Amino acid sequence: MERLAIVGGRPLTGSVRVHGAKNAALPILAASVLAAGKSTITDVPDLKDIRVMSQILESLGAKVSIEGRTAQVDSSTIHTFEVPEEMMRQMRSSIFLMGPILARFGTVRVSKPGGCTIGSRPIDLHLKGLKALGANIEEKGGYIQCTTERLRGDHIYLDIPSVGTTENLMMAATLAEGTTTIGNAAREPEIVDLARFLNKMGAKISGAGEDTITIQGVEELRPTRHTIIPDRIVAGTFLLAGAITRGDIRLINVIPGHLGVVLTKLREAGVEIKVDRDIINVRSRGELRAVDRIQTAPYPGFPTDLQAPFMSLLTIAKGSSIVSETIFEERFKHVSELRRMGANIKVDLRTAFVQGVSELTAASVEASDLRAGAALVIAALAAKGVTHITGLQHIDRGYERIEDVLNSLGARAWRIKSG
Repeated sequence: MERLAIVGGRPLTGSVRVHGAKNAALPILAASVLAAGKSTITDVPDLKDIRVMSQILESLGAKVSIEGRTAQVDSSTIHTFEVPEEMMRQMRSSIFLMGPILARFGTVRVSKPGGCTIGSRPIDLHLKGLKALGANIEEKGGYIQCTTERLRGDHIYLDIPSVGTTENLMMAATLAEGTTTIGNAAREPEIVDLARFLNKMGAKISGAGEDTITIQGVEELRPTRHTIIPDRIVAGTFLLAGAITRGDIRLINVIPGHLGVVLTKLREAGVEIKVDRDIINVRSRGELRAVDRIQTAPYPGFPTDLQAPFMSLLTIAKGSSIVSETIFEERFKHVSELRRMGANIKVDLRTAFVQGVSELTAASVEASDLRAGAALVIAALAAKGVTHITGLQHIDRGYERIEDVLNSLGARAWRIKSG
């Protein structure tokens, strides 16, 4: 078991380049299955989830090579259409492969996926959408098998604007016969990036980033080259780290428009934010202030992935803040750990009431999921003493060697291996 030790109370200063977005890279890697041949994807982050997706693609018969931040996927050698159960259980994003494999090969078999335990994330919408496109679906013994001679375009309206469902159906529809429309589609930037990649492959997609996406099916797609967009959640995390430590950080390779509501809330908290094209400067010198309310919502609302990290900032902000989680019902698992560090937080169902305290104190805490882990790292940076964080396997799913980045900004953080 590994734990991360962080010495609190050191202002972060300096520059850091934000790596490519995990939540864009994963569906794009899956989408490479749609075309026989070698696709090249650049600015791919070096993360556990990326490595798992690469292993899944290789288990299907694809040839995958990753050098630095460049991945090459040759899907011309795929010879099996079943995703191994043990790999499905490691990562929920493996569900993205259903649509592309089914669309290209006419059959796919998967088990139900794993991932962070942050609440119910059923795949019913994925199956309902694929069925509307003409897939025959059989569920038996924990496995799902989908078959079709060829998918057919249809009008699909999602019950909720699910990101994963929107992406899966968009990929499947690229090779469907006729036109598909996805209503109440998710609008996240990662969906727009996936649509760009697919269109470079020869797909005909319009409306990505809006609530209705239209896909005109084509006969075949071709391999292509693409660069992943910057990770807005990683960017937000380091903005919060700079703010809570009263630091001065310059983030490079950012799309500020992807963080609109987050930047607004940071300014409300008394943090100085300056934006210049693909650069954001965060400077925090005065007293942090509570914010009236943060309520998570589908994009362009406040991202659920930054709810926990932002709550860490609010624990030492003067006054009372309210944080409401509307996306996942079990995304307050970080609260009990923040309380161990001295935070004053009360929870009523999906709403947390945060009363700022003068300081946090170091403790031994455990990350229960990826973003809870980020929240604990942020809190540790401000806490008095040395905080020890376990559950690093979760943090490593979304942040590249986070201790190295923090140390480059003046923090003191290191990993400790224990038996």
